[in-house]
Amino acid sequence: MSSTDVTIVVVDPAELKPADAKQLPVREGDDAWKISDLRQIVEVLNADVERLVAELGVTEHELDDLLHTSEGAGDDQADAGSTALEREQEMSIVNNTRDMLEQSVDALRRIKTGRYGACQSCGQGIGRARLMAFPRANLCVACKQREERR
Repeated sequence: MSSTDVTIVVVDPAELKPADAKQLPVREGDDAWKISDLRQIVEVLNADVERLVAELGVTEHELDDLLHTSEGAGDDQADAGSTALEREQEMSIVNNTRDMLEQSVDALRRIKTGRYGACQSCGQGIGRARLMAFPRANLCVACKQREERR
């Protein structure tokens, strides 16, 4: 799977209207979303997508180089083990970067469809403060804590 396997979504913050912000779910006790907050989140997510696509291209290229590095007949066990460890680490970085990219793209999709801010487990509002701190969040604090306990 390469970075091209992720369908990139970009939202133009200037195209968002106050009604787009007001329709988003809010956590009980929170004020309605402000268009300025939503635009700020979109800008952060768009920047994350751009950065992560670039990072993914670099790390995939590095992983490809590692996977195609032939192990010579003279390699000893320590060299082979070191190479295997390096490959594992690079694959982990690629997978982590891809996951963050997919989460950012998913958050932008949810903004476009008006589902941003709703917990994907219980359906309640996630909370503006949580989303301002971590725009990719898709679970409220209670559901996230429950998930981490499993």
